[in-house]
Amino acid sequence: MHSMVRRVWVVAVLALLAAGVAVAGACAQPADKPIIRIGSKNFTEQLLLGEMYALILEEHGYRVERKLNLAGTLVAHQALVHGEIDLYPEYTGTGLINMLHMEPMSDAGQVYEAVRDGYLREWNLVWLDPAPMNNTQAIAVTREVAERYDMYTLSRMAEVAPELVLAAVPEFTERPDGLKGLQEVYGGFQFREVRMVDYGLKYRALLAGQADVTVAFGTDGEIIGYGFVVMEDDKGLWPPYQVAPVVRKELLDQAPEVADILNRLQPHLTGATMQQLNWEVDGNKREYTRVAREFLREIGMIH
Repeated sequence: MHSMVRRVWVVAVLALLAAGVAVAGACAQPADKPIIRIGSKNFTEQLLLGEMYALILEEHGYRVERKLNLAGTLVAHQALVHGEIDLYPEYTGTGLINMLHMEPMSDAGQVYEAVRDGYLREWNLVWLDPAPMNNTQAIAVTREVAERYDMYTLSRMAEVAPELVLAAVPEFTERPDGLKGLQEVYGGFQFREVRMVDYGLKYRALLAGQADVTVAFGTDGEIIGYGFVVMEDDKGLWPPYQVAPVVRKELLDQAPEVADILNRLQPHLTGATMQQLNWEVDGNKREYTRVAREFLREIGMIH
């Protein structure tokens, strides 16, 4: 349709709608279904989750605007608060510490309840059901290093740290839940050397033998892809980081079924599943849109 003709047609349709006249076919989106704007942060797991939410809602007849690959937590959160997006995937530990500025807790149920209540009180935002996956902060080593030092817990690593080289990412040495937190909770953790590396190079440092230890996240694809060993946080330094959609309450007031639709996905998002999906993108270099679609078809959530 010629652009001028199209504009005239749209103006005419809007005028008829304003006058209360029903116009057949004026909009493909049903009147009772809002357009849903979905955001995400700017790393693989977030892109996968945002795309999954979009595909599931489209399967149920919603029109979706994807606003994925925003920057970090603060940008995504502010976009949600200011109504630029309607929902995005967030982690309970991030909500607890970074946004609500509460003290860390180790009990997953308590953390979820704290962020659920806090977000509703502070910003009128609703946390849907948390997934079983836990993308917590972690420390990883190669299997060879774990076996050499009989090292499978952070308590054991605290003891043998003087023999180990740490590949640390920006901010880790200064954050209260980073190296300082490890030293405070576990004692020790005085590494023979600390080498700063970019996020994208931390696992390469292990594989190349340039470091013995690096910072990880619980659902990193590289853990399963390269068989790294993640240390058990046996003293509970880090809170759980379960993921859930965080949604503007206005959207749920208008379309309450959105909560039920998205909650059906959550039980399928286990730690092993997210590691595998992340590895498909980061290790096997596949498009996250295709990986997300294939997974949802496999579990029967889309056709």
